[in-house]
Amino acid sequence: MATRAKSPLTNLDVAFLCMERPDTPMHLGAVGVFRPTSTVDGPALGRLLAARAAAIPALHRVVRRSRLGGASWTEAEDFRAEDHVRVFRLPGDLLASYTGAWQASPLDLRKPPWELHVLTGLPGGDFAVLLKLHHALADGAGALAIAAGLFDGLATPPEQPPPARDRAAELSALPGLLRSTAGIAGDVLRTVRAPWSAPLAAPSSAGRRFAMVGLDADDIRHIRRAHGGTANDVTLAVLAGGLRSWLADTDRPVAGMRALIPVNTRSRGGEGGNQLSGYVCDLPVQLADPLSRLRAVRASMDSCKRTGTARGAGALPLLANRLPAALHRIGTGLAARGAPMLFDTVITTVALPSIPLSIDGADLRAVYPVVPLASGHPVGIAISPYRDGIHIGLNADASSAPDVDLLATAIAKSAVELHERC
Repeated sequence: MATRAKSPLTNLDVAFLCMERPDTPMHLGAVGVFRPTSTVDGPALGRLLAARAAAIPALHRVVRRSRLGGASWTEAEDFRAEDHVRVFRLPGDLLASYTGAWQASPLDLRKPPWELHVLTGLPGGDFAVLLKLHHALADGAGALAIAAGLFDGLATPPEQPPPARDRAAELSALPGLLRSTAGIAGDVLRTVRAPWSAPLAAPSSAGRRFAMVGLDADDIRHIRRAHGGTANDVTLAVLAGGLRSWLADTDRPVAGMRALIPVNTRSRGGEGGNQLSGYVCDLPVQLADPLSRLRAVRASMDSCKRTGTARGAGALPLLANRLPAALHRIGTGLAARGAPMLFDTVITTVALPSIPLSIDGADLRAVYPVVPLASGHPVGIAISPYRDGIHIGLNADASSAPDVDLLATAIAKSAVELHERC
């Protein structure tokens, strides 16, 4: 196979590589649940998905690090998509526990960093497709673009070459870039808090637990119409209520929390890799009244939006992309352990297309995304609105949050409580 030209990773991509540790694997993913029209043939479905994966260029690539700290994507030698696809039959309703154990296993970075598992035997004859990709390969929106080629009738969007560099323009813009980078760094440093003041901070372990929550999209829209804000504001308020109950019921401190909300900054048709900034939103878990929590979330998110994604503590990914790759190689792994001093959890949203999606004629019923856990964080939250549902995946540290199922139940009850106030 002819070798492709090397494609350099951005500095943010390199940062995600440097965060990789046995107890903090830096892959993201999703669990898709499908309803077939007849008994599913697991091996045949695995072969179909392997053939579709083989047609997705991004899945052929392996990362090669340079001595200077950077890294590039190159075509893997002897690539076989079927080597990354596995088919299993589950003995009963073990999807969540299987997903947790699978998420705990790091990807082999000597190979193209992705895996796909097909799980048959789910209740009602359903099957699941589990996909994980290293965060260096894509952010949530980028992962969705890559995975599009796995669905019936969809194709992976054509790759866009990186824009041509204008060295003269870059040099003239350098002073302003340095000033804005210093401003972002200052914003981040001003939000640093003492480790003992982070309400959920806990040592990381290599184990993972996973839980899934499904909310009715009509209920979320009804709450938004009654009380204002966006659907995302309402969902965040529901999560805050669920976290409050979980903390109280499990004898954890009930205190205000901070959530890092990643924001996709790629332009339409933009190139791959990670293109992120973010907001740091205050989650008012200390407030007992659900409507007060919603108002507080709205105020915090409105403040974040006024500041924008290019400033504020949430611009941490943007800052990481401006720091040299060599600096990430030296210090990012250590700095990442200080995540609890900046925020308590990550809450990310990846919206699927509003059209019905299927694989081999089986309709997609639900999709639960998975966000990697930052060091010292017990739980990470990922949301996928799709059709008539809001699907939430809870990726939890098995040592510090073995009771993540209780959090899932608390989130569902929080949605009911807020809806009843309408």
